[in-house]
Amino acid sequence: MRVIATATVLATLLASGVLAQENSPVNSTQARAESTSPDFSAINCSGFFTDEAVPSEVRLISGEESSNRVVFAAGDHVFISRGSAQGVRVGDRYTIVRPDKDPLEVQWFKWQNRLLKAMGARYRDAGQVEIVNVQQNTSTGIVKLACDYLQRGDIALPYATRPAPPYKPAEQFNRFAPVSGKSVGMLVAGVDFAQIYGKNSTIYVNLGANQGVKVGDYFRIFRYQGSHAELVPNYSDYQYSMYGFGSTPVKYQWNDLPREVIGEGVVINVSHNASTMFVTYSKLELFAGDYVEIE
Repeated sequence: MRVIATATVLATLLASGVLAQENSPVNSTQARAESTSPDFSAINCSGFFTDEAVPSEVRLISGEESSNRVVFAAGDHVFISRGSAQGVRVGDRYTIVRPDKDPLEVQWFKWQNRLLKAMGARYRDAGQVEIVNVQQNTSTGIVKLACDYLQRGDIALPYATRPAPPYKPAEQFNRFAPVSGKSVGMLVAGVDFAQIYGKNSTIYVNLGANQGVKVGDYFRIFRYQGSHAELVPNYSDYQYSMYGFGSTPVKYQWNDLPREVIGEGVVINVSHNASTMFVTYSKLELFAGDYVEIE
């Protein structure tokens, strides 16, 4: 009898459309919120380049269950090398960073290593820790944000809010935009040493405050047909000649042809000679060695 009653109730609910409305996303009338700026993780896990010395006196020194833990993650309790004697209080927050170096050091384009050196030292954002207990010379914190694993010896910097600049409307992208006349640089490297990028990628550019860049500026990304900055194998003179598929009577060089505007991004971090860009639009794949200009 109970099974029959249950089946009857289900049939009634289905006929009335109650279950269909509750479980089917197709019938939802709720508007999906569109992002207006890069989210918290994109801003605070972007890493950075700097040519200034990063204070390294405060360190992550260990954590709970350290006998069988080599790294720490979100929710773990870790120990910081400062306590009440050094002014640390419950509720203080630290950004955890460490120097970052590509273990392969293989150049993607001709000037990559030289540009990286000029930009300064590279640092990875590992996460954020909030202090929950203070001793005299050490403190215990909980990992509130883990961009990557945290490990012994990581640098703990006092937390500073990073602004999240607003997006501009996507429809304002202009694939035929004229040259802005402002500083020109390159996509030099990406987070996690990536060399290929797209929308929502984080990329380091060799333009900074010394070249007039500030947080919230937009970079326009472009390239030229026939340029050979990349070190991967490529056809020569493909811009005007392709064997078996035609050629022009005139040999056009890369700077004889219109540039191709392929994307844009907003600046989320700036140092003297480098900046961090969050890609907001890409028409196709972006590569290390592509050019950028300040819009």
